[in-house]
Amino acid sequence: MTDDILFEKRGLAGFVTLNRPKALNALNHVMVKALATQLERWAEDPGVAHVVVTGAGEKAFCAGGDIRSIYDARQAGQLEGLSGFFRDEYLLNARIKAYPKPYVALIDGIVMGGGVGASVHGSHRVGTRKTLFAMPETGIGFFPDVGGTWFLPRMPKRIGVYCALSAGRMKQGDALATGVLTHAVDEASLPDLKQVLETASDIGAALAPYLVTPEKGPLSENADLIEQSFSAASVEEILDRLEASQEAFAQETADAIRRKSPTSVLIAFEQMRRGAELSFEECMRLEYRILCRILQGVDFFEGIRAVLVDKDQDPKWVPSHFSQVDSADLASYFEKPSVGDLPL
Repeated sequence: MTDDILFEKRGLAGFVTLNRPKALNALNHVMVKALATQLERWAEDPGVAHVVVTGAGEKAFCAGGDIRSIYDARQAGQLEGLSGFFRDEYLLNARIKAYPKPYVALIDGIVMGGGVGASVHGSHRVGTRKTLFAMPETGIGFFPDVGGTWFLPRMPKRIGVYCALSAGRMKQGDALATGVLTHAVDEASLPDLKQVLETASDIGAALAPYLVTPEKGPLSENADLIEQSFSAASVEEILDRLEASQEAFAQETADAIRRKSPTSVLIAFEQMRRGAELSFEECMRLEYRILCRILQGVDFFEGIRAVLVDKDQDPKWVPSHFSQVDSADLASYFEKPSVGDLPL
């Protein structure tokens, strides 16, 4: 067992606390495996009616996966087994998606990457005014995984495609409007809400007295511009449409995309196109294929170096421009890996 993740039965509820506040509750491999095991136990436990997941500390629900450990292993010459963390994480995402009992994520603060995977597939995603959502993976040479292939293309007005390519952030209003959240509350009500959930037999009725109507967010304000730009048939055409706009939002978005890994942006674009037509399990298999190929490349490790290790925020992407990404190389990210597909 580990103190990084805590489990407790209180009343009818199984409570999970992601307990690495100094690391913004980033998921490590031990936490992923422990949560999967505990969910399996609680699914079979008639004394547990629902699961409630929270993050320790004031800043984050969960800011992602512990990718620094993947980088350190690679630097130490460990080339085998790097996909194991992601494989177990993706299997956890699938378990949450198919969970037979209500799964209530209380999202107070940052929720990014792996934290999204640990919440967005549950039945109830309850966010506070401190909620800050993003899928920032293209900025580290990665791709929007943990089920992003499924939920991002299903957001209204192509907002999910915008998030995937630009790493754009959402606060409470936009997160509720796009379906990342199912309910919005004030963070001051969380202590009372947790207590109510200990004995609640109807989650919706328990949440109802605490619901608030958040302000409309900037992505909702720019939804038509996002839809017009991100419905284009290629990344270059998206950039052309954004740069032809007079809106500051469009210019900022184009600039953000151009700073990302070109390979990652092109992967994410194709991922969104395919994901819109795939089942959830097919989406997760596709992500594992992309993951296995990305671990053989350089951009992911360069992105971690620039953002998390040296923190110079100046990654050197290879290749450095969209036009230099070879189409055959891009296609290789979507092929079945030598280790086989994700064992769902």
